[in-house]
Amino acid sequence: MPSTLRSYRHFPVWPLGVILALLTPSPAAAVSDYHGLVVSVLDGDTIEVLHKQHPERIRLSGIDCPEKGQAYGHQAKQATSAMVFGKEVLLQTYGRDRSGHILADVRLPDGTHVNHTLVKNGWCWWYRRYAPRNTELARLEQTARETKQGLWVSPTHIPPWEWRKRTR
Repeated sequence: MPSTLRSYRHFPVWPLGVILALLTPSPAAAVSDYHGLVVSVLDGDTIEVLHKQHPERIRLSGIDCPEKGQAYGHQAKQATSAMVFGKEVLLQTYGRDRSGHILADVRLPDGTHVNHTLVKNGWCWWYRRYAPRNTELARLEQTARETKQGLWVSPTHIPPWEWRKRTR
C-alpha cells in the first residue's frame, strides 16, 4: 500500500458524514415554491400548510406579529386567519428559522401578498433583524404607523422580540 494511502487509514469517517448531512438540504427546504391548503393559524405570523398530505409549519418571512398574550396578538391572529385559513396559498420559501420552521412569503391565488398585507394593515412589525433590506416592508410599516392602522392606533408599542425577552 502506498504511504499516502496508509496515512489516511486512521482518519475518522464520521466528520465527513456530518458535513455532508449539513450541506444536504432537507426535502422541504429544497422546494422553492409550492402550493398548499392552510389547515391552521397558530398566531399572526405562523401557519400550517398541507404539503404532500402533511402539515408543514410556516413562519411568514420578514414580519413579526404580537405574541399570544401580548396586546394585539389575538387581533393579528384573527387578521391572518381571515385571510388564509382554509385557502390554497402559494409559498415562496427561504429556508428555515432557528426553530426549524419554513420561512416563506405567502400569496393568495388572487396575488395578495399576505406578509405585506399584515404589515400594511398594522398587525405586525417589519422584522428588521431578519429582513434588513426589505424596503417594501419598511415603507408599508411606516405608512401603517402614520395612518394609525391596527396596533399603531395605540400610543405604546412593545415589539414582540422585546416582549419575548421580558417574559422569559
